[in-house]
Amino acid sequence: MRFLLVHGSAHGAWCWRALTAALADLGHRAEALDLPGRGDDPEALAAVTLEDDARAILARLETPAIVVGHSAAGFAITQAAEIDPAHILRLVYLCAYVPRPGMSLAMMRRAWPEQPLAGRLVMAPGGAAYRFAPEAIAENLYADCPPEAAADAAGRLVWQAVRPQSEPLRETGRVRMVPRSYIRCAADRTIPPEYQAQMSAGFGPEDVYTLPYGHSPFLAAPERLAKMLDEIVRNGESR
Repeated sequence: MRFLLVHGSAHGAWCWRALTAALADLGHRAEALDLPGRGDDPEALAAVTLEDDARAILARLETPAIVVGHSAAGFAITQAAEIDPAHILRLVYLCAYVPRPGMSLAMMRRAWPEQPLAGRLVMAPGGAAYRFAPEAIAENLYADCPPEAAADAAGRLVWQAVRPQSEPLRETGRVRMVPRSYIRCAADRTIPPEYQAQMSAGFGPEDVYTLPYGHSPFLAAPERLAKMLDEIVRNGESR
């Protein structure tokens, strides 16, 4: 099976390296991309939109794939399916936001009573982008990751564009053509597990899975995550 792996805020294709190798060991082919809504120059990110992120995903779908979106990428992968679901075999939300009608990601984040990232985001001058403060990196993103992997990841984080996370989904109804799965992370300190449960409540019970890890299972337990994605493939083929 082919997977397309889509990173969350301030990350990049690099964060999937261990998972890509683990999926290959199980006989799958996985690819990852850098979304246009992230980069080293915050001023250059001001014009990037949610649709830009979605079309970057679609540009990598010459052949059908299961599209996995982590965290904020729940919006980008959903928008891609709303535009053109032809080559999307399944959407997998990995401790990710599931868009609600009329709400942007920023609105959804603020709607939950618990705010784990409050005071832990650093805004760029002009407000076009943000990045994670050191305490957010250590305590929210990578608390249960191996120290070497966490240190390497911390050094690779970049600015995240605000605009794609301030825009609601452009709805077409096409996403309803695509099967969906959700992987909850029970020890998540970024998107509360209770919020993940609420966002995935509309999924069929057979399409909701749980891992006992924090917000970055691709670093904390890539082999276990690969086995779960393999399980999602096999369960989908059996139905």
